[in-house]
Amino acid sequence: MAMESTTDRREKLENYRKGIASANDKDALISEINKALGVSEPAGSPHIIESLGKRYKRQSDAAVKVRDRVNKVAKHGLPDAWAGSTGAKAGEVVAAAGRDADQMGEAFYEVGICLMSFADQLKDAKKRDKDGRDELNHALYILDDEDGTWDNWFDDEASEQVLRKAQRVANEGIISMLQGAIMADESARHAAREMNKHASEARAGRMSTNELSDADKLALADTGAAGGPRELNEILSSTDLQRSGQRMEQMNAKDRAEFEKMLADSKTPQERAYLTKSLAAGYDMDAIQEFQGKIHGKDPQWLQEHLTPVVTGKESREDLGVDESGANLNRADVDFKGQKWIQGGDGREGTCVASSTVTARAMVDPIYALELTGGKSGQESDPDAFRERLVAEQHRVHQEGPGGKNWGGMSIENQDKVADKEISPHTGTDYELTTVNSPDDRRDVLTDIEQSVADGKPVPIDVNGKSAHALVIVGQEGDMLQVYNPWGTTTWVSEDDFINGHMGKASTGALPNVYAVHVPR
Repeated sequence: MAMESTTDRREKLENYRKGIASANDKDALISEINKALGVSEPAGSPHIIESLGKRYKRQSDAAVKVRDRVNKVAKHGLPDAWAGSTGAKAGEVVAAAGRDADQMGEAFYEVGICLMSFADQLKDAKKRDKDGRDELNHALYILDDEDGTWDNWFDDEASEQVLRKAQRVANEGIISMLQGAIMADESARHAAREMNKHASEARAGRMSTNELSDADKLALADTGAAGGPRELNEILSSTDLQRSGQRMEQMNAKDRAEFEKMLADSKTPQERAYLTKSLAAGYDMDAIQEFQGKIHGKDPQWLQEHLTPVVTGKESREDLGVDESGANLNRADVDFKGQKWIQGGDGREGTCVASSTVTARAMVDPIYALELTGGKSGQESDPDAFRERLVAEQHRVHQEGPGGKNWGGMSIENQDKVADKEISPHTGTDYELTTVNSPDDRRDVLTDIEQSVADGKPVPIDVNGKSAHALVIVGQEGDMLQVYNPWGTTTWVSEDDFINGHMGKASTGALPNVYAVHVPR
């Protein structure tokens, strides 16, 4: 028999709480109490989890010592034999190694704290569960009748009083059990989110190829796009690193040598990272060589503008409140030279599905992004020409759906198909349509969303209210989700907003509810 999920346990106990509160006779009350007692207790061993947390905290000290040794090398300089261009690359590696060791120490420490906190909360959840069960059993004791017959039980006021006393005791018990279930559910989700986040940040090891040195892998994983903090804008996701490593292993000797030469000839770490991302996106060597010819020697700012539509700013998660429509005031424009990545070029068309799909693909496919921003030559920087190409591509995807007439709307089923056709080939993962009609449904799918975006896979979602709209979740930090709106902006919402119908913050208050999620599987 499959173990109950934390959400199932929580949902069942909430239903039994209602049943206990509304029971009008002894049989009904006993039935609801026994159902509640049949729900499994919160799973897990607080002692084992706490021990793991302490072990992770101890390991953080070792990582800090590694960081200090690496930083000492960086401070005192590199050997003379590493001068010139090789010295520059060695400097990149040492700097990346220092940051990696620092992140590793921080990750071990934070995971340790997270696990110890989880152990404490799970211990409390188990106690609340046990206390609640004791109360429910006491309620059964109050109601106990040895001969098992309840006929005429309400013939006198005393019997009624006994029932209501048992009901009050049972209500206290089920509330205690429910509190324990909620605590176990939320603490488990928090621990899973933190563990997934830190696992996804252990990125260099995902590039499982012997064709690049560990130093090369480390430097690639560490490279960020211009325009924002490096740690929030890594060019290569963990999925990119894994897929590019697999592609290199599958190359013939000639192609592998040519690709390695392209990396060696790159003028900046960003150029190397974008070439690697194009390999991860599934392109053959002819396409990658053509791509290299268009981006070779370009500075990091040019590369970011043309190849990375969404850049995350340091202050982007600050809560500045909402405007009169209910949308977050803290929104970042997604634009190329002032022209937004927006549906219909100006926000007037109803191609939200197609438009969000186009931008999501551009985030994982740099060759595609350059076709839109730089045109056929890859060298253009004209916002008007970009707008023309963007709208044409949105229309192509809309017709591919197909979407509605006059560039209006697309069914969620067809949306899933275009995500599979446009995005999946470049991430290696198909999409699965999941309808979410309640807070519990949304809570259930949240861990999959967090894992997907941590791995670099955009997650399309659909919201409704007075109408309907398509958005894409493109990032996650802590308990916050970064959402791209095809009106040409990104913003951050909380997981609570996602679960409890406050998603209007990502677009407009008239669209508060998530009703469909397209999950990478």
